[in-house]
Amino acid sequence: MANGILYGVSVGPGDPELITLKGLRSLQQAPVVAFPRGIQDKPGIAQQIIAPWLRSDQQQLPLDFPYVQDIEVLTKAWQLAAKQVWEYLQKGQDVAFACEGDISFYSTFTYLAQTLQQMYPAAVINYVPGVCSPMAAASALGLPLTVRQERLVVLPAIYNVNELESILDWAEVVVLMKVSSVYEQVWQVLQRKSLLQHSWIVERATLPNMVIYKDLSDRPHLQLPYFSLLVVQVSRQ
Repeated sequence: MANGILYGVSVGPGDPELITLKGLRSLQQAPVVAFPRGIQDKPGIAQQIIAPWLRSDQQQLPLDFPYVQDIEVLTKAWQLAAKQVWEYLQKGQDVAFACEGDISFYSTFTYLAQTLQQMYPAAVINYVPGVCSPMAAASALGLPLTVRQERLVVLPAIYNVNELESILDWAEVVVLMKVSSVYEQVWQVLQRKSLLQHSWIVERATLPNMVIYKDLSDRPHLQLPYFSLLVVQVSRQ
């Protein structure tokens, strides 16, 4: 009996209608649907996105991916998740892993796929691309993310806040992911660069509770949720 296939399905930033046709087909054809487990037994974002599309006879498989930076803790979580997925694959059952945003863009699925292939070299993985949050945020703002020759830089802010000032000297559009925990530091950099009026925060892009902040000049202490990003248009001052 052939092993099942693990499908990494990009389900977009929040709006269930932003799943691609290929992603939806992959999701609905798999007998097992996996997704990151939510916090405190609440449905996670990916689980909420796919809920309208799942069939009642599909097996749902929540997997634990802790929100920490300890590589040892993370590695153990990836290995456990890979083992859980392999239990279905080795029985010939396909598994669709629902991934918020795009599977190749700062995605938990990357670590699951790499770990699975390291532990079980016979595993077959299929990647289904989708809409990632910077594109969704630009659409929500009604702005082009880039035009003509503009240079775009996308950074996970929590790891790059010390480099931001120098990056703003040469980049023309900057998107900062995971900005919530370092927002006040980022705000100070943008103030020194006179860029606060050309910066936008988008919380929970495309979800019903999406919030947008335009012109951050009087907002040095915003309390932002984890799923927030910041767009800076350096060259359009």
